Amino acid sequence: MELEFVRTFVAVVDGGQFQEAAAELGITQQAVSKRVGALERELGVQLFTRTARGARLSTDGEAFLPHARVLLDAEKSALAAVRPEQRPLRVDVLNRRTKSAQLALSFHRAFPEVELEIVTTGAELSFDAAVAAVAAGSVDAAFRGVPKRDLPGGVTSGVVDYDAHELLVGPHHPFADLPSVPIAKLVGHRIWMPGLSASMEWGAYYAELAEAFGLTIDVSGPVFGNETMLDELATSPDLATFVGAGSRYFWPDEYDLRRVLVVDPTPVYPMSLLWRREPAHPDVRKLRDHLVTGQEPGDGVWLPGWEQE
Repeated sequence: MELEFVRTFVAVVDGGQFQEAAAELGITQQAVSKRVGALERELGVQLFTRTARGARLSTDGEAFLPHARVLLDAEKSALAAVRPEQRPLRVDVLNRRTKSAQLALSFHRAFPEVELEIVTTGAELSFDAAVAAVAAGSVDAAFRGVPKRDLPGGVTSGVVDYDAHELLVGPHHPFADLPSVPIAKLVGHRIWMPGLSASMEWGAYYAELAEAFGLTIDVSGPVFGNETMLDELATSPDLATFVGAGSRYFWPDEYDLRRVLVVDPTPVYPMSLLWRREPAHPDVRKLRDHLVTGQEPGDGVWLPGWEQE
């Protein structure tokens, strides 16, 4: 299917008239009619009903329109993948509540002139898929916990942060009034992380953490979102969950939730930035130089096995 014909069809829809579409596309009205006619012949349907006031979509035209827009959006994505200089710097932060989003915000504040597009793939994009997305150029950089191994597709990485773990509890929990709690004291307590799956990037991290210290991580659902989980924590005398020290959660004042640092040792989540060496978006180097600092995890922390190798 000729995309110029599809683009012309959408221009007629948006402009309401063949004349308006011609002006938008910089071609003659006759050329617009020829393109639409060729598209109609290819599809075997009539897309417009011509009236004295302009062009009105037929039933088939209405059915085809959303698919036409998808085709044009796909064209834009395909071009952007190989022409990154023509679009904003696209960064995958996994989740806007996590420390990665705060790191991206710090970059934006340091370089406000850089046009930035933040995407949040969350658990839907596995580590391997994230690497593939960076390699293909559909995203320019991505935050991930990266095992120490060679990455394919010309993708490289650098550590940007080690996010310490805190226990989030309600005011009736036995640890609620403590500034910190040794990880050994968490044994036998229910740590609720609904929906956590081994297929998620951080699923393997928590599975290793639980095995290393004999913790009980309850992944039972159903999952109704963070707000529902916070509701449950606020009134429960025994529920707790893990959150990163750099993550941001908001709740009503009456919930009186508490964040308690886990110590002896403190579990930390290693966070790295993935980017493609070449060809890369022209602003990737600024992002890399701002965030990749060669930070060390410090003393008294626990790291997953891939960081200890």
